[in-house]
Amino acid sequence: MKPSILRCLAALAVLTTFQAHAAWPDKPVRIVVPYPPGGNVDVAARIIAPGLQAAFGQPFIIDNKPGAGGTIAAESVARSAPDGYTLFLGANGPLLFSPVIFGRSDYKWDKEFEPISSVSFTPLVLQVRPSLPVKTLGDLLALARKEPGKLNMASPGAGTTNHLVSELLQSLTGAHWTTVHYKGNAPATTDLLGGQVDFNFDQVSVSLPFIKEGKVRGLAVSTTERVPSLPDVPTFAEAGVQGMEAATFTGMVAPKGTPSDITDRLSQALVKILSQQDVKDKFAALGAQARGSTPQEFAAHVSKEDARWLPIIKKAGIRAN
Repeated sequence: MKPSILRCLAALAVLTTFQAHAAWPDKPVRIVVPYPPGGNVDVAARIIAPGLQAAFGQPFIIDNKPGAGGTIAAESVARSAPDGYTLFLGANGPLLFSPVIFGRSDYKWDKEFEPISSVSFTPLVLQVRPSLPVKTLGDLLALARKEPGKLNMASPGAGTTNHLVSELLQSLTGAHWTTVHYKGNAPATTDLLGGQVDFNFDQVSVSLPFIKEGKVRGLAVSTTERVPSLPDVPTFAEAGVQGMEAATFTGMVAPKGTPSDITDRLSQALVKILSQQDVKDKFAALGAQARGSTPQEFAAHVSKEDARWLPIIKKAGIRAN
């Protein structure tokens, strides 16, 4: 074939690809969520979906695919065509922790996905049953040191952010307790409210009403500054423990190979949506901070979280049963 013809064919291929990208989206887009309806990640998806629909003129449909710590959903997205029509709203667990805990050695976030933007950041609070005779974080740690293993900490599952923050606090303070794993946050919260366990670490978005109603007592929050909705609860640093800053993040990614013009457009739209006051207020009502980012900024954040938490998972030998 003549070189001139080859050049024409190459130019045509580039033009066709450009036109396809420029036309995106011309049909509904799926946002795959790795948990059942009603949880932190699902609610975040439902808050941003209307804004994305308005920005791009196509429905953004929420598709809940729970199971295996979020890896079922994540792997299904990673295997999807990188055409911008299947997106993943992930969190710390499905993107970072679950692949290690569930033995998915061939699954690595930076090899499977193209980062798009962060969406929300939700701090955690250490809370105890009201009948436990402790008033401060110092009281709790003193009791745990005095009787190692006697206190029971409720975890929504091995390798969740809630669980890992508990492991981090033990490693930083030398205090020890027994971790009781549940199949999800709802049963763990139910047993804490019922007094069957002594304390837990939970997202402020879940804990807020229970603390305000006096059903649990908040001892410390995992932020650098106090949470406005819980002004009487100190930070871990204020309570005497440094290095306990942590949050559950949600963020959007696409299958590896998704064109950058699509991920950039999505990122720009999310930054705009998440800066709107009504959207910020919806997240704030859940105890979360809405914050969009560039793909590069989100990749840097996930990489930093990866470097921080993976050694803790490996040191604690956390594995799914």
